[in-house]
Parts: sequence; C-alpha cells; structure tokens
Amino acid sequence: MTQQSYAEIWADGLWNNNVVLGQMLALCPLMAVTTTASNGLGMGIATLAVMLVSNMLVSMIRGIITPQVRIPVFILLIAAMVTLVDMFLNAWMHELYQVLGLFIPLIVTNCAILGRVESFASKNNVGPSMIDGLAMGVGFTWVLVLLGGMRELLGSGTLFADASLLLGNSFAFIEMTIFPDYGGTLLLILPPGGFICLGLILAGKRVTDRKLEARRNAMQGRLQEESV
Repeated sequence: MTQQSYAEIWADGLWNNNVVLGQMLALCPLMAVTTTASNGLGMGIATLAVMLVSNMLVSMIRGIITPQVRIPVFILLIAAMVTLVDMFLNAWMHELYQVLGLFIPLIVTNCAILGRVESFASKNNVGPSMIDGLAMGVGFTWVLVLLGGMRELLGSGTLFADASLLLGNSFAFIEMTIFPDYGGTLLLILPPGGFICLGLILAGKRVTDRKLEARRNAMQGRLQEESV
C-alpha cells in the first residue's frame, strides 16, 4: 500500500474521502441524532473516540491476526470500545446518553469504522493509523455538527440548545438563540428536513470541489507557460 503523508490523511478524513460527504456512510445515525447541533457534537465525539482507539489497537495487533479471523476480531475490538464509551456516557453524561439512546451501541455496526480498520489500520503502522482514525472522526463530527446546526437553526431558531445539559456546564457558552420568538419549522426537525439539508451540503461540496479543481488546472497551466 502506498504510504500517505499526514497531510493527505487529514485531507481525506476532513474533506476528500469524508465518511459522509465522500463515502456516504453512517447516514442512519446522521439523520437520527442531528435534530440539534449539540446532539451531533455528542455523537461525533463518541464515534471519534471509537475510531481512534480501534484504529490504534488493530494496527498494533495486525501482525498476529490471521486473514481468516480478521473481521470477527475487528468487530470484537470495536464492540469492546463501544461498550466502554456507552458506559462512560451513561455514568458521566447521562442526559446525552438518553438522547442518543440506541445509536450509541449501534456504533458497532457503523460501516465507516470497520471500513477504516480493514482498509487502513490493518495495513499501516500505529502512528498513521491513529491519525487516520482522528481525521475520519473529526470529519464525521463536523458534518454531524453542521447538519445538526442547520436543522436546529432553521427549525427552532437556536444553536447548541441544551449543550450544558447534554455535554456539561463547560459547554454552556456555546448555547445561542439566533431568532428570538421564532415559531419554528417542524419539517426541518423531521427526517425529510435532514435529507434536504444533507443534499444542500453535498451540493456545496461538489461546487467547492469544482472550483478548487478549476483553480488547480489554471495554476498548472500558468506554471507550464512559465516553464516554456
């Protein structure tokens, strides 16, 4: 496997091969928990922790796992990490635990996590594998927060509502009421609103990618002209 630089790994995780925008994975929790930005942030942090540690563990033991049993072993490690995260949230962030509900245990079935440990961590050293898990986790988190923020802002007129209740008092500073006395738009809170907002985000990424590609082509053309 061709070794990637850390910059390329970060670019893939955050943008080019983003879990949602590039791979179209994890759409079930994405739509279910992003009724507010706070919920999205909580789910993103939980998933990030699982991805980071799972990648690290798989990379550490990749030399002693036979190909025949690698998938069951990977799933077992991911399940163990999800159980620890589930217990931690239940003990220390019980309100968030109640909001996320079944979607915390279902992190085990998140194809993005199994896909990364299989395609990257099982073939690379610990350092790059941890960076890949971190990059993919952060990439997934920012999409969760953006989608949750769009739905919450347009649906309720707030941002990060009840963040201090769900995530702890240290997050109280991010709670905002953007549109006071706003009646709300129920459609944005319901699943159809999630798909509408996700479609807008995907369209924005496509437009941005085209502009970046055009800029790169123009720059390469100028460099070729200068070299002639």
